Amino acid sequence: MMTMNHMRDISVVICAYTTDRWNDLVAAVKSIHQQTLQPREVIVVIDHNTELLGRAQSVLDGVIVIENREPRGLSGARNSGIAQAKGDIIAFMDEDAIAEPKWLERLSRDYADTHVLGIGGAVEPLWLSGQPGWFPQEFNWVVGCSYQGMPTTTTAVRNPIGCNMSFRRTVFETMGGFRHGIGRVGTRPVGDEETEIGIRTKRYWPNGVILYEPQARVHHRVPAHRANWRYFWSRCYAEGQSKAILSRIAGAKDGLSSERTYTLRTLPLGVMKGIADTLTGRDTQGFTRAIAIVTGLGVTTAGYVVGTVLGWLVNHEATDSSMLPVGDNQSLAADLVQPG
Repeated sequence: MMTMNHMRDISVVICAYTTDRWNDLVAAVKSIHQQTLQPREVIVVIDHNTELLGRAQSVLDGVIVIENREPRGLSGARNSGIAQAKGDIIAFMDEDAIAEPKWLERLSRDYADTHVLGIGGAVEPLWLSGQPGWFPQEFNWVVGCSYQGMPTTTTAVRNPIGCNMSFRRTVFETMGGFRHGIGRVGTRPVGDEETEIGIRTKRYWPNGVILYEPQARVHHRVPAHRANWRYFWSRCYAEGQSKAILSRIAGAKDGLSSERTYTLRTLPLGVMKGIADTLTGRDTQGFTRAIAIVTGLGVTTAGYVVGTVLGWLVNHEATDSSMLPVGDNQSLAADLVQPG
């Protein structure tokens, strides 16, 4: 059993890459300093931005500021934070999120069970320009937040949400860090690196569990430029491509396990509710939300199909030519199917 002292031995890693989010980063760090359960350390990782690195090192108090020592991208930045961290538990939060005061307290309490390998929490959208009436909650993942259909009580899941997650140090010491070539790099709206490590972890420890704890909440800023149809569709398409990469790495069975229930149950219910809201006069935008669900699914599927075909073509061509080692084939395929 984990003792109370170990439960308090938490390192928090926050990754940042742009000076445009400086005020967000300051607010994120402040929210960690205001936790009811104080972490052992707060590590801010700057992703290949010299100006931001110098500013953070000179201004931010009570934190360890380091630079990403790996290739540019969120996976490398998180891995650099892991290498620096000393805590038995390593928690991750985005630089444009704000943690509720009991975030770490609620995120860490289930680690008393030695079968628990990781715990993630809820991510509530903080719409800076107001949530569009057409935007369906079933697609909150588009803006990096918890979505309709996720558990409302503490539940075992395949993987946590990257903006609000934690793992035992043992996981990284045994499994290695987040995989390159699958996560976000700069502003490209791709992801699934937390899904891949969740699958990898469960395969290594089949009796272990990763939990979703909805009471451990952070609030994620959603700027105005993400509250439009163009971003919605681009993010859906990129997610489809990410799933194609993930399916090649982890297999479609595990890579799409959660998505099957979401597609066959959550989305149809969302469409019916949207139509019913309009027909009963409760919400005139309900029908538009239904359209958003249908088109969002279609665009995501298109991204998956294109990503799958491109990945197959690249791997097939590389295999025929025998000019690239296996590792380079995987990296090239990932580069080609990600949006530029």
